[in-house]
Amino acid sequence: MFGECHAHMIMDGKNYRRAVELHKDGVCESVIRQRLQAYQKRDVHFIRDGGDALDVSRRAREIAPEYGIDYRSPVFAIHREGHYGSIVGRSYSTMKEYHSLVLEAAHKGADFIKIMTTGLLDFNNHGQITGSPLDAAQVKEMVHIAHEEGFAVMSHTNGTDGVRAAIQAGVDSVEHGNYMDAETIAMLADSPTIWVPTLVTIRNLRGCGRYGEDILTPIIKSAEQNLKLAFALGAKIAPGSDAGAYMVPHGQGIEDECQAFLTILGNEPAVLNRMAEGEALIRKRFQRS
Repeated sequence: MFGECHAHMIMDGKNYRRAVELHKDGVCESVIRQRLQAYQKRDVHFIRDGGDALDVSRRAREIAPEYGIDYRSPVFAIHREGHYGSIVGRSYSTMKEYHSLVLEAAHKGADFIKIMTTGLLDFNNHGQITGSPLDAAQVKEMVHIAHEEGFAVMSHTNGTDGVRAAIQAGVDSVEHGNYMDAETIAMLADSPTIWVPTLVTIRNLRGCGRYGEDILTPIIKSAEQNLKLAFALGAKIAPGSDAGAYMVPHGQGIEDECQAFLTILGNEPAVLNRMAEGEALIRKRFQRS
């Protein structure tokens, strides 16, 4: 089984608010252990967490070796005040505050830095992203600061403009990357950046009743086309399911994500090799130098 290159141990795949409530008075270790067991049963030996504000992923990293799992965590994700990201981390208003958060993450033993540069998919407007993306100069400075402190950068980013800014800034991985155009995918392929498309965050919504097929199908088709093009152009790709997101259970999520890759690209040695290469790059880069 491949490693899980994007998870959120704090989330339960069902109800975010209820999942967070479990840790309000301190990290609930028994829940973490149940989820680590789910990975262990599926022979998942590597997990890269996307962070949270309550030290859940930090504690998971401490416990994970008991289950034979190499666990990497940014401790918390970092977002611009007033922009998307409070769900998984801490905010800053100035670049000085951002740098302080990077140093705090370092003090807490973070393996890498996670930044949030855009919002989410706007399900009411196909092709659109909620909120406004951070400007390219700011993203570049954020990545520069993190790199100077010896960290790789994991970037939650969607949309053509957001992904272009992230690639140009030198982020080490782009998470999600929905609604890229062909030119941006070509830029991705020509860069060292790894793309973790988290396909099942949308695919697993089919049939749950939250969104109709008329909304989900165009998003799914767009992601499929982009993954095919990225693969054809030689982009670095890695499987990560965003485990813990709605309808993406821990353990099962990465199985679903790998199956989505193979359904889209074909169950061929070349595809499996590229997935393995992407995971290997994640493992190599996402530990503090």
